[in-house]
Amino acid sequence: MKTKTLTTIILLLTIFVSACTAAIQTPVEVPPQLEPSTPVPTTPVSGAPEEPTKLPTQAEAPPTQLPTSTPADFTVEVVAEGLDIPWEVAFLPDGDMLVTERSGSLIRIGQDRKSIDVEGVYHIGEGGLLGLALHPDFENNATLYLYLTSQVDGAITNRVESYMLIDDRLENRTVILDGIPGAANHDGGRIEFGPDGYLYITTGDAGKPESAQDINSLAGKILRVTETGAVPEDNPFQSPVYSYGHRNPQGLAWDDSGRLWSTEHGRSGFASGFDELNLVEVGKNYGWPVISHGQEYGISIQVSEGSAKAGMEQPVVVWLTRDGSPHIGLMKSSIAPSGLAFYTGDKFPEYRGNLFSGALAGTALWRIVLNPDHQTEQSRERLLANLGERIRDVRQGPDGWLYLLTDSGKLLRVWR
Repeated sequence: MKTKTLTTIILLLTIFVSACTAAIQTPVEVPPQLEPSTPVPTTPVSGAPEEPTKLPTQAEAPPTQLPTSTPADFTVEVVAEGLDIPWEVAFLPDGDMLVTERSGSLIRIGQDRKSIDVEGVYHIGEGGLLGLALHPDFENNATLYLYLTSQVDGAITNRVESYMLIDDRLENRTVILDGIPGAANHDGGRIEFGPDGYLYITTGDAGKPESAQDINSLAGKILRVTETGAVPEDNPFQSPVYSYGHRNPQGLAWDDSGRLWSTEHGRSGFASGFDELNLVEVGKNYGWPVISHGQEYGISIQVSEGSAKAGMEQPVVVWLTRDGSPHIGLMKSSIAPSGLAFYTGDKFPEYRGNLFSGALAGTALWRIVLNPDHQTEQSRERLLANLGERIRDVRQGPDGWLYLLTDSGKLLRVWR
């Protein structure tokens, strides 16, 4: 009798678990290999309303057909391989390229390859040697900037340093900005000179979300300093802080009107996804962790106060988790956007003015078309997904072609 009762209980539990699993894990079908097609129209997300609202959950959102194959006339060429987690690429005036390796080396790629060690790099998790920017007058002053993780008295921190590159040696090391909180993840790390001549720096929350809302902390921010590390007079908080409320911003790019755009990682874990493209304005609060678009899997998991709040900015683009890597149980990944670039060349005239973003977990190159107001999204398209590469950085080269860095250690050129 006991055996029969136990068998019945096990059978009922099995039926219950199967039903729950089916309800939660029903995947949104994304064709694994579609021919190139017209980019998918999307609904823009405008400025924050007065009352909190929420975006559709994964199950509620309308289906999206995403092109996943390389356009027929694209050629993807391997320029270099065997790099150790390459993070950012820059183009030298003589045609050579510089690439940062997260493990701590600066690589010069030209007729041959040269490795330059960078002292003081502490490679842990997502930290290490990250961002790279050439001074706007590099051709005359040979000055470059690096963003790196270090460990001092057991504490992990990030900092920005400047050097002169002389005969493939780094000389005249100068600390431009230090004291940026660091951790094994959420280190930000992108650095770029803006059209105003100032240096912009992305920083992550270093695993402490509350720091993103603290304007006295350098974590979870986009920073702006002069070439020597001084605070510009028109910074909003008399500090390096330019904008705040960021989780882990990755890409930086300016449009032809001088407006700043940034890609940012959404939540990870069970309520993951909802990565963002933000139009970044001085002094604005981008909400993390007070608001986030973190409801997932068709069930109402509210992971912040809501998805909108007065005084906090809304993203222009939000990626759903179904835009990312293949569905694996309950842990379907976000796209994890990375490097960002506006295309301004003439080799792909149909793409002029479009944004390109790499995707790590999403293993693709995303093309985003903005509306004429440059404040709302018209469409987006997923390219090169058939390569299966985690794309860390995307740049337009001096030759007008696109250059990509992948976590597998490749520098790729996309041309036709």
